[in-house]
Amino acid sequence: MTGTRIAALGHYQPAKVLTNHDLAALVDTSDEWISSRVGIRTRHVAGPDEPVDELAAHAGAKALAAAGLTPADVDLVLVATSTATDRSPNTAARVAARLSMGSPAVMDLNVVCAGFTHALATADHAVRAGSASRVLVIGADKMTAVTDWADRSTCVLVGDGAGAAVVVATGAAEEPGIGPVLWGSVPEMGHAVRIEGTPPRFAQEGQSVYRWATTQLPPIARKVCEKAGVTPEELAAVVLHQANLRIIEPVAQKIGAVNAVIARDVVESGNTSAASIPMALSKLVERREVESGAPVLLFGFGGNLSYAGQVIRCP
Repeated sequence: MTGTRIAALGHYQPAKVLTNHDLAALVDTSDEWISSRVGIRTRHVAGPDEPVDELAAHAGAKALAAAGLTPADVDLVLVATSTATDRSPNTAARVAARLSMGSPAVMDLNVVCAGFTHALATADHAVRAGSASRVLVIGADKMTAVTDWADRSTCVLVGDGAGAAVVVATGAAEEPGIGPVLWGSVPEMGHAVRIEGTPPRFAQEGQSVYRWATTQLPPIARKVCEKAGVTPEELAAVVLHQANLRIIEPVAQKIGAVNAVIARDVVESGNTSAASIPMALSKLVERREVESGAPVLLFGFGGNLSYAGQVIRCP
C-alpha cells in the first residue's frame, strides 16, 4: 500500500452573479436580512445552457493543468453531485467526454453537501488499493436548478459552481498527504435536508440542521484530527462545507483550530453543496493563504445528515 496526496486544485463558477439586492427584487427579503442570518452577499448562477457536467469539466481541466497532467493521464473520474439532470450517461462520463479522456472508470457519488469529502476518501482508497493511479475528483452542483425562487428561506442560500482535485500516489519517501477519513450519517434525520419531488426542489429544516451542526459536529471533527495525528491547534486551515456563516464560525471555534485560516467562501459563493469545499480550498491555495504541506481540515456535512472529513496536506 502507498499513500496519496492532492497534486493540484481547480475551481470554476458561472459568470452571472446574483446579489442580495437582486434577490430583494424577487422575494420579500433584503441584504440586511440575508447577511445577518446566513452571511451570504453574492452567489453565482448558471444559465439553462450550463449543465452540471460543464461546470465540472471546467474545474477539472484547471486542476489537471495545475498538476501538469493531461486528461489521458487520468484512470478514474469521481464526481460528487446531487443536481445532475440525467441518470445516464452519468456526470463523470460526460466530464470524461468533454475532456477527451482515454478510458477512465467513471463514477458519480451523491452524498449531497458531504459529497466531495466522500469522493476524496474513495479516491484515496482506490489509489492505496492499486485500482487507480491518478484520480480526478470533482464536486459540482447547480443548486439554482432545484430551488424554489418564491421560497425566501432557501433561495437566498444557494449558488452554482465546481471544484476539483487531482489525487496521486505519494513517493516512497513522502508522507501521505490525505489522512484517514471519518464518515457517517444520522439516517433517522435524513428528512432535515432534501432534494426531492417532481420537479425536484431543495428544502430543509433550518433550525434542526443548525442545532445538529453546531452541537454534534465539532467533536466529530476533532476525532478527524486525532485520526490524522494532528491537534486542532496545529491546523493551518479549516475548510468546512460552506452552508451558512452562522454555522461555519461557531463550529470552527468549537473545534479549537485557534491558529487556522477559516474558509468563508460562502459569503461570495453561497451554498454550492458538493462544490463548496473544493472551491473554497482552491481559492485559499490560489491566494496563497496556506503554505504548501501545511495541515488542512476538510469537513463536509449536510444532506442525509451525512458527514465526512479528513486532514490533508495543502498542495
